[in-house]
Amino acid sequence: MRTIKLGNSTLEVPVVAVGCMRINSLDKAAAEQFIQTALEEGANFFDHADIYGGGKCEEIFADAIHMNANIREKIILQSKCGIRKGMFDFSKEHILESVDSILKRLKTDYLDILLLHRPDTLVEPEEVADAFNILESSGKVRHFGVSNQTPMQIQLLKKSVKQPIVANQLQLSITNATMISHGFNVNMENDAAVSRDEGVLDYCRLNDITIQPWSPFQYGFFEGVFLGNDKFPELNQKIDEIAKKYEVSNTTIAIAWLLRHPAHMQPVIGTMNIDRLKDCIKASDVHLTREEWYAIFLAAGNVLP
Repeated sequence: MRTIKLGNSTLEVPVVAVGCMRINSLDKAAAEQFIQTALEEGANFFDHADIYGGGKCEEIFADAIHMNANIREKIILQSKCGIRKGMFDFSKEHILESVDSILKRLKTDYLDILLLHRPDTLVEPEEVADAFNILESSGKVRHFGVSNQTPMQIQLLKKSVKQPIVANQLQLSITNATMISHGFNVNMENDAAVSRDEGVLDYCRLNDITIQPWSPFQYGFFEGVFLGNDKFPELNQKIDEIAKKYEVSNTTIAIAWLLRHPAHMQPVIGTMNIDRLKDCIKASDVHLTREEWYAIFLAAGNVLP
């Protein structure tokens, strides 16, 4: 699979990341087969979080991949921490405790990337910096990032954090594209001109932060998928038309639409279906034309001024 540099690091990562939030829906044999297929297809980047399955997803993954030193060298592991029941917690103590627990469940000595999971309004950047310094110097975490954070929230962290922020995991799909649509509607008096993302797309591009779109097939907030959905007839007609041209599935085109953006994004796919996994990976080889990209954008109900 095609690769990109993660942020401004030297880490080469596949353009499609495998999200493991639903791996606890598979039995042991199915989980082993799914992971083995991903590796065979070049999808060796696995995204986790300490809250997925209450920690069980990380345990299931480690068992399914038969984690050992040889396997660990061949994969890239990312996990997230900071969400607790009824709160967010970016305290030094919680970050350090969370990482130790993550490493234990994943049966590894280090994470390639740790993301802070959503913003914590009570964050004290100095505490985050202390935690990151300890994790880096101990070798437990090699790179750091965030999720769902605005430019100013990242800047606040960078006031104290010395490590580069290499990734920002954000909800983005053809139907959830406010960070893109806002950029078209500058100085306009319409709903699309309202900035809900504070220019995060351009900020990440300017600062070499890789955007990792999550829920790339969802509309709304986990309301369902738009592919094959009667609520989006024009969009599905256009996607199917383009899929036929490239002789791929509609799933492939939905991911190719994200990969076509020059921000060099890394979509995080959440499917546990092997065929859909392969379809997502095929997007690495599909380069939509400018006309096709815009046609899909407009078919989703987005407007140009």
